[in-house]
Amino acid sequence: MNITLPISEEEVRKLRAGDVIYITGKIFLARDAAHKKLLSLSDDQIPINPREMAMYHCGPVVKKVGEEWKVVSAGPTTSARMEIFEYEFIKRFRVPIIIGKGGMGERTQKALMEFGAVYTAYTGGAGALAAKAIKRVVDVFFLEELGMPEAVWVFEVENFGPLTVAMDSHGNNLYRDVQNKAAKRKEEIVTSF
Repeated sequence: MNITLPISEEEVRKLRAGDVIYITGKIFLARDAAHKKLLSLSDDQIPINPREMAMYHCGPVVKKVGEEWKVVSAGPTTSARMEIFEYEFIKRFRVPIIIGKGGMGERTQKALMEFGAVYTAYTGGAGALAAKAIKRVVDVFFLEELGMPEAVWVFEVENFGPLTVAMDSHGNNLYRDVQNKAAKRKEEIVTSF
């Protein structure tokens, strides 16, 4: 399914765990330090509109070519590190789509349900593939302060994906489903001896 950003809450709520999507539009990158920085700013200091973009948990490798930035690699970072920030981040900024790897916790799941957002999984180790979908670097913020992997990068992407909706706004969670199936199977194996 192809999605062009920005996307309405109504459209986000139509997405279900297991759906595979590709994104076209603007995404911004935010890891630990970027979450902390953006949450510390007043509304008039925020340099982007997160509501109109997807947020990607990513520390990119970027190089300067002439006056422009060129993305070399942009693979996902482990999302669980952002769990301490994510509920407040989603509540305040109403980011509709989060991209990362490894899933997130119950507080994030609660925010997805309350505010109409989804968490999508991108394959780890596919940073060069992700870079191919990035058409250009639109801007970068807090580069001097936070450094390359933690800065807030804004990319324009085309058919960025595939992204699997892993946690949706209805409480469905593929990671939890796998954990439950594994626990059940483990119990079956243990009791069969």
